[in-house]
Amino acid sequence: MTRPSDRAARDAARIYFGGRHFFILLVMMSLLLGLIGRGLYLQIVEQDFLADQGVQRQIRTIETPAYRGAILDRFGTPLAISTPVDSIWVNPAEILENLPALKRVAASLDLDYGETVSMLKQRANREFVYLKRQLEPEFARRVAGDVEGVYLQREYHRYYPAGEVVSHLVGFTDIDDQGQEGLELVYDDWLRAQPGERRVIRNRRGEVIEELAQVKRARSGNDIVTSIDMRLQYIAYRSLAKAIKYHAARAGSAVLIDARSGEILAMVNQPSFNPNHRTSMAPAQLRNRALTDVFEPGSAIKPFTLAAALDSGRLRPDSRIDTSPGHLMVSGHPVKDIRNFGQLDLAGILRKSSNVGASRIALALDREELWQGFRNYGFGEVTGLAFPAEASGYFRHFTQWQPLDHATMGFGYGISLSITQLARAYAVIANRGRLPELSLLRREPPARRDNEISRHVMKATTARQLLQMLTEVVGPKGTAQSAAVPGYRVAGKTGTAKKSVDGGYRKDNYVAVFAGIAPASDPRLVMAVMIDEPTQNGYYGGVVAAPVFQEVITNALRILDVPPDDLPALAQGAGQGA
Repeated sequence: MTRPSDRAARDAARIYFGGRHFFILLVMMSLLLGLIGRGLYLQIVEQDFLADQGVQRQIRTIETPAYRGAILDRFGTPLAISTPVDSIWVNPAEILENLPALKRVAASLDLDYGETVSMLKQRANREFVYLKRQLEPEFARRVAGDVEGVYLQREYHRYYPAGEVVSHLVGFTDIDDQGQEGLELVYDDWLRAQPGERRVIRNRRGEVIEELAQVKRARSGNDIVTSIDMRLQYIAYRSLAKAIKYHAARAGSAVLIDARSGEILAMVNQPSFNPNHRTSMAPAQLRNRALTDVFEPGSAIKPFTLAAALDSGRLRPDSRIDTSPGHLMVSGHPVKDIRNFGQLDLAGILRKSSNVGASRIALALDREELWQGFRNYGFGEVTGLAFPAEASGYFRHFTQWQPLDHATMGFGYGISLSITQLARAYAVIANRGRLPELSLLRREPPARRDNEISRHVMKATTARQLLQMLTEVVGPKGTAQSAAVPGYRVAGKTGTAKKSVDGGYRKDNYVAVFAGIAPASDPRLVMAVMIDEPTQNGYYGGVVAAPVFQEVITNALRILDVPPDDLPALAQGAGQGA
């Protein structure tokens, strides 16, 4: 028999459990209704917002790379080109969740793992961080593999096929493909590429799965065709490097010019550098010394002292200058020759390289006449090539000259210039008295010689007379016999100058110079060579610089198929050989 107390307990328990079941059911129904309501809210009220958010997480505007314009020699040989490379980048939020994979990637890229992790944590709010740029594509693909959060981006890397042979002229770019030196800097706007933009859909691996639209079209940079002839550039580079080594010189430069057009066919310097491997470059290696470094040219200036006198009408080619007794006192300072040459005509002053004769001619001219003549020939002004850091040289106004300045200016002291300025001045003599406008870009040949880009700065008769006088300097009795080229008449002048220092000149440090023209009967080429501080095997311009000229010009005349203009000499040489 059931007691009333037991029955009451069972009824209470039934009521309790029934209420709990009802409560749970109510909660579940509420959650279900909440989910249904939320779903309806998202589908109806928030539909546009959520759709936009989804698109933002898939659609990206990415850059379309474009390549920088090439730099070419006059025949299309590449001097600077852009090659495809891949850069490795990561999404920090993704890769930091997979530290073992990041460790492997860092090891492959030779990166410090700890520093890499620290760097990524500092940039964890970003979606794009470079790990390493401009890698060989196959290597980059191996490193990235299928690692979550590690991606590749296509870029272009600048490559210089000719290396150090043309490095000072071409220059180089930085890692972002912007010009830093040389032609890369001068023509950066012309060469620079304009990357495009495109809208794409990416998957969670960052891979493009659908192209949506071209937002901005990529535009590759424009090519430039230089005036450089790589055949001659290489020969000039090799010859200069050999001379620098043989004479244990500090530095050197050489410039080869087309006398008629003003195009620079070769421009070389030592020491040089390889723009493809710039980690160990020293600042001194980067200078294009042919344009940035100036020096006192010594006797190489004497033809222009004579030119100023001839143009003024004060002297004629047959005028004779008394150089006795081999020295001249000016303001208490002696101007000396190596010996007493006595009476010399103008050709003799050049052939013997008489300082006394050049000084007497300079002093016979008004200071303004000499100054204006030198200015006409381009001294004291930049060459117009618009090259970075080109020097104008040092050439004081005549009102600041002392009598000694007036005298020494005649044989190349008290004035400083670059080797390119000197080459351009000799081009005046080669070009019938016209000062050509120099160019590092190839020019179209003029229909007639009169159409060449130049201005008259010297009488044509003076230029013709000087050309004849300068052939004697390279002749058997001149100071530049080592510049002679068999079968061709060569005109030129040596220069040997002590290097100036504060308060005077160094006793044993010299600059050796030679500038010449070939062939003299119908000039095609002008070349100037400067060797700085030769310390072995001689230091005179005729011994150190002239052989560089001879080697380069001999090869250049052959390569350019310039016919000989000294056939009797060839025949005589053949007869002696027999």
